[in-house]
Amino acid sequence: MIQKTTSRDTPPYTTRDGSVIRELMHPRVHGNRNQSLALSTVSAGGETLLHRHLKSEEIYHVIRGSGLATVGDDTVSVAPGDTVLIPPGAAHRVRNTGDTPLEFFCACSPPYSHDDTEMIPAD
Repeated sequence: MIQKTTSRDTPPYTTRDGSVIRELMHPRVHGNRNQSLALSTVSAGGETLLHRHLKSEEIYHVIRGSGLATVGDDTVSVAPGDTVLIPPGAAHRVRNTGDTPLEFFCACSPPYSHDDTEMIPAD
């Protein structure tokens, strides 16, 4: 059986890092086993809180807007078509430097879990 979701029909919620996501595919809802896929939005001028996932590897793929992605001690500019790898345990955040929403797909393996998200206090 094919599992299909539509982003416009998927209700958004705010994650622990402050981003608004639409969980497009997740085991707790859709029956897949090893990964999750979400559409994440960071508002114009906004940013996610610094955090890490102890088990999950993440891949971000930007589809709209522009910003800065910080992973560990490195920061890179991101724009549509850019993809960023976030290894398990790496502190990371995303800052929207534009005047429109920054949207990106976020793939996690193992699947995203609030319990696997550790917030890192600001300096």
